[in-house]
Amino acid sequence: MAVLTPSEALLEKAGKLIDRAIAAGADQADAVVVRHRSTSVSVRNGQVENTNSAEADDFSLRVFVGQRVGSVSAGEGADEDALAARAVAMARVSPEDPYAGLADKEYLATDWPDLDLFDATEPGADALTETAREMEEVALGVEGVSASVGAGASSGMAGLVLATSHGFAGAYQRSGFSRSVAVIAGEGTRMERDYDFDSRVFYDDLDPAAQLGRMAGERAARRVNPRRLSTASDITVVFDPRVARGLIGHLVGAINGAAVARKSTFLRDSLGKSVATPALTLRDDPRVRRGSASRPFDGEGVAAAPLTMIEDGILQQWYLASPTARELGLTTNGRASRGAGGATPSPTNVRIAPGEVTPEEMIRSVGTGLYVTELIGQGVNLLTGEYSRGASGFWIEDGEIAYPVSEVTIASNLRHMFAHMILADDIDPKYAIAAPTIAVEGMTLAGD
Repeated sequence: MAVLTPSEALLEKAGKLIDRAIAAGADQADAVVVRHRSTSVSVRNGQVENTNSAEADDFSLRVFVGQRVGSVSAGEGADEDALAARAVAMARVSPEDPYAGLADKEYLATDWPDLDLFDATEPGADALTETAREMEEVALGVEGVSASVGAGASSGMAGLVLATSHGFAGAYQRSGFSRSVAVIAGEGTRMERDYDFDSRVFYDDLDPAAQLGRMAGERAARRVNPRRLSTASDITVVFDPRVARGLIGHLVGAINGAAVARKSTFLRDSLGKSVATPALTLRDDPRVRRGSASRPFDGEGVAAAPLTMIEDGILQQWYLASPTARELGLTTNGRASRGAGGATPSPTNVRIAPGEVTPEEMIRSVGTGLYVTELIGQGVNLLTGEYSRGASGFWIEDGEIAYPVSEVTIASNLRHMFAHMILADDIDPKYAIAAPTIAVEGMTLAGD
């Protein structure tokens, strides 16, 4: 008798859950198993503060009785018959949902490529501890650094097993490794904090611990003795890639079909229209090899394929899962994420086409402005597009980084910001959102 792999065994169990659900009275059903395994270590001043290890397989069964939906979740070892009966009973007393149902069978993936998403390396708690200590030690050795906030390293994997009553069965797993360190530079009321981190699918792709520590220390040291700025309008703000990714994340959130259906995005009437500078093209690609957000199929089993979401500033499509697509009178484009409650749209690997200037050339062309390295607060309203965030970074003067600044607020409207972006060429594809340095003209700065 052949021995089943862990994924095959979970797929078999998911199939049995579906069979029991149909026997209990469901018209359709799907079963998901989300796998988690992780080990993490954090240190401060060379001493281990926390060591955590976790492992779980969480089952979720979703059933459809007509247009009524019921979902239940359980851990390993749950009574399958009881789980199925409970899900069907819940569905029968639920309100009807006209958009409920599995993805249309014609869109299901029948095969998929190997995206090279799993590294079996297990560094272990001792190796993670040594990595964290090395990052911290190197960071503390940078001139001007006065204290450690802490350092950490982790390894783990996450997997998805999905089976449906209309014939889909698939599984994949993705490994993940990360390192981070944060330190303080300066003394007393002039202390400033900064950090560096890295996260990769493959262990050997991580930035060296010493490099991360040195960068964190140098960033913190550069921020010592910041100045305040006077309130001004029509300022050019340059977003460092670390914060530019968040800016592009707001754009991605604004073109999510779920937000469109809820009428909670300021771009809800913008399909086929200009939503950004003509220099901006945004692609979403779930098939990036070793990509941090790659997946061979989506949370409904729909085939994954690259999409151009915005081309030359023109919005081409929304992020869609089947229920959202039905509500909007469209068809899914394979961007469903599956949670215990159902399928909702979400991005995969977001890639911005690079600009034609280097970050240095961009800063020189700005002349006078603000280079932002950190944002504070949640002052972004996707319903109206209003944007107001606390910021710190560096003042740009005569085309050069002049001195550190802090305790300022930058404000504008996202519609204006997207239309007035200038993109640099420094794309780093290792992140789920790969955004370059971005300059935005015509923002307001609130200071003293």
